[in-house]
This record gives sequence, structure tokens and C-alpha cells, in this order.
Amino acid sequence: MIGDAPRVRTGLDVIASERFARLAGRKVGLIANQTAVDHRLRHAIDLLHNAPGVELVRLFGPEHGLRGEAQDMIGVGSGADRRTGLPIVSLYGDGPESLVPRSEDLDGLDLLVFDVQDVGARYYTFAATMLYAMEAAAAVGCGFLVLDRPNPIGGLKVEGPTVSAGFESFVGAFPMPIRHGMTVGELALLFREERGLDLDLEVVPCSGWHRGMLWPETGLHWIPPSPNMPTAATAMVYPGACLIEGTNLSEGRGTTRPFEQWGAPWLEEASYRMAEELGDRPGTLPRPLAFCPVFHKHSGTTCFGVQPHVTDPLAFSALETYVLLLAMAVRADRERFSWRTEPYEFVSSPIAIDLLFGSSREREAIEEFAASGERDLEGWLLAMSRAWEPDTRSFEERRRPFLRYPAAP
Repeated sequence: MIGDAPRVRTGLDVIASERFARLAGRKVGLIANQTAVDHRLRHAIDLLHNAPGVELVRLFGPEHGLRGEAQDMIGVGSGADRRTGLPIVSLYGDGPESLVPRSEDLDGLDLLVFDVQDVGARYYTFAATMLYAMEAAAAVGCGFLVLDRPNPIGGLKVEGPTVSAGFESFVGAFPMPIRHGMTVGELALLFREERGLDLDLEVVPCSGWHRGMLWPETGLHWIPPSPNMPTAATAMVYPGACLIEGTNLSEGRGTTRPFEQWGAPWLEEASYRMAEELGDRPGTLPRPLAFCPVFHKHSGTTCFGVQPHVTDPLAFSALETYVLLLAMAVRADRERFSWRTEPYEFVSSPIAIDLLFGSSREREAIEEFAASGERDLEGWLLAMSRAWEPDTRSFEERRRPFLRYPAAP
């Protein structure tokens, strides 16, 4: 029930229990969206606005807006918050310059507070927003405080390639693997160190969370952090499923199960074959399906694909599963399949799939596989995943000094 104490307390819950004492007498800016709620679903804007001695003077909204209503890659303007009257600075407008707070946006602030729920994948843009805001705060001598939240897909596994030089973007703002296994608070500590930021940084950690804990175990309410992240189950598939954005396949936007559903109008026959070939990969059961998006790609047209139902989240690899499905979809119809070439997160070149992977290596491997007629899917995937190992091992060492939560209770 709402109001019951959850197993995990977020950074916001912790600081609220202290009556926001560490913010007293300071002029505060808040980067937040609809996920910035305590365990009773009270929003950080309201809590800070009404906290004695705290002067909340400015709000900042990441991609999708302060209240989270905008769809993907839709620019949001600045303005005023209807509830409090406070000014809102959009950190996702109509061009790449909008992603970074200007010095005048931070004028008069003593402290910039970040409270946004992440989903554990490098290309989910909120961590990039935090990094850009930290750099802007360091440049003007403004303090930075992160109210930490759990990683909903756990903090043990690190997986996937990192971002190579020349492939940096809003979905790859920092060199780390696709699944990073960190909280935003831990990432902030890593960012400050590796970017050499002269920044007064404080992280208010969660209480009660450990790295092996997935979202359902936290006892916290799931607030969709973006319009197409409706459930914690969506977050579990997202580290692989987001790759579909880099193609002309539907990633399930415009349906009730975005990212879990994916496909295209020309894959009806192939969907059954793909589900059979995917077989009984660890932690998942594949199901051929049909769906009809009501908006976005292939709107109003029946699409066919494969939904990987997650049976064991700890054994499931979203990245490996969706890389296999993507390779099979390319092979199924090389004439009608194409990579997305229109601008993606304000970048036209490199193309979207290369920005998502962090280089052109994986795309080229998929193209080579599709053209070769190779049938040993597992052998091909094993070779690809071995190519990621140096990135994951290196990052596991780099992140180690900044981990703030135990592996187990």
C-alpha cells in the first residue's frame, strides 16, 4: 500500500527524513522528472519548495520534460512550472546546445540537485544529462548533489562494448559498456574523477539496496521514467532492445509493450523461424507475435517479430538476445531491412546503430553474418561477445573505487 515503508529508501527519502537540513540556507536548482518521488509518491519539487530554510529557485527538465510527457527526441521548451510558478530550464530542446546548462542558467545557484531514475543502460540519456550538468556546475563553481536511486536491473553485471573515439553522442557521452551496473550516484563519482572535474560533489546514497537486487525486490513504486519505459520489465530488455531504434524495424513504440515487442511488416514467416532458432537461451522463452503500432514506425500496419519473455532475469542477457534477433532479422530480408540514417539525438554521422554500439564494429559484423549464410548463431555470438571482454574487464576495474553498495545483503 502507498505509505508502507519499502525495503529500499532512495536518496530523496533519506534527505527528507533529515528534513532537508543539508540544503538549508542554500539557493537550489533541481534536475528532475516525474520519477523524483519519495516512497509516499510526494514529488521532490513539492518537498523542496515547502521545506523550511530551503530556497528552490529553478527547475531543470531532462529529455521527455520535467513531467515526462514528451515522446522520444521531441524538443521541449523552457517556461514556468504551472504548480509552483518556478522557472523551468529545458535540457532537451531543439539542438545539441540545449543539452548543456548555460552559465546564466546556473547564475545565483549554490547547489544543483539531481534526482532522476536511470534504467542501467549507457544509451538511456539521463546519465549524460547529469554529466553535462556536472561539467557546467564545475565551470561556475556551483555545488552538485545527487539523490541516488537503485539500478533497476541490478548492479552486478557489466556487459557490452564501450564508446570508441569519434562515436561520442548523447547516447554515448562517456566511455563505458552498454550495461554499466552502476547507480547514478556511483556514476557521478566516476565522472568527476575521470573527467578531472573541480566539483563540490555529494551523493546521498540509497539505504537498503544491494547490487544483486532487482527492482521488484526494492518495494518501491515504478514510475515510468520515460513514456516508453512503462514497467521494470521494459528496463530489463532495454540494454538490447534499444538497438532496434537504429533500424527501420519497429521497437514497439505505439504499443503497450515497447521494446519487449519488435518487428516489421515483412517478417511474418521469418518470425516463427527466428523464435525457433533463438531456442531456449538462458533466462528467456521466445514467442513469435503480431502487433500493430498506433504511432511511430509502421503506424497502422501489422508487424511481426519475436517477443523474448524473460523467465530468469539473473540469467537473461538482453544484449546477447537482441543482437541475435537483430542479426536474424537482417538476414531474413536484406532488401527491405535498412539501418536508420536520419539524424539521431542531433547526430547525422555516424549513423544511429553505430552511436548505440559505440563503434561500427558490431554493425559490420552483423552485415557480414547476414551476407555469409552462416548458421552457427551461438558460435557467431560467442565471437562477438569475446570482442567485448576487454571493454567490460577494463570498466569493471575502473568502476571499482566508486561502488558504494555491497554485492549482497
